[in-house]
Amino acid sequence: MEVRLTYSQVNPEALQTMLKLEGFIKTSGLDAKLYELIKIRASQINGCAYCIDMHTRDLRNMGETEQRINLLTAWREAPFYSDKERALLELTETVTRISENGVPQAVYEKVREHFDEKEFVTLIMAINTINAWNRIAISTGMFPDAR
Repeated sequence: MEVRLTYSQVNPEALQTMLKLEGFIKTSGLDAKLYELIKIRASQINGCAYCIDMHTRDLRNMGETEQRINLLTAWREAPFYSDKERALLELTETVTRISENGVPQAVYEKVREHFDEKEFVTLIMAINTINAWNRIAISTGMFPDAR
């Protein structure tokens, strides 16, 4: 495998824009482990091996169990996720696949049981950010351990 191009070198302004979004989320108060769950689940849906590899390692380094990381694709059938995490994961899937059904009111209401309005906006930004990273990585031919 070969990387198509190194976007950060070709267009550093694009990278800086993405890093600003990332910085906003990291300073928003969103729990870092929740953000990693968002990143992994969206990356799984999008088929971004580069991001799945990176963020599963990051979550593992935060002390997450292998079982919870491995079962993330089947979170609905696994008893290891809290109601808050389940709401977050459902929102992540819904926003990542937004063209299919939009964001149903029931999903919004479930998320709002655990997150206030400001946090909801932060979640949407977090989901959009990882979806953008996925699209950049896939489009430029990034793969695990590519630098």
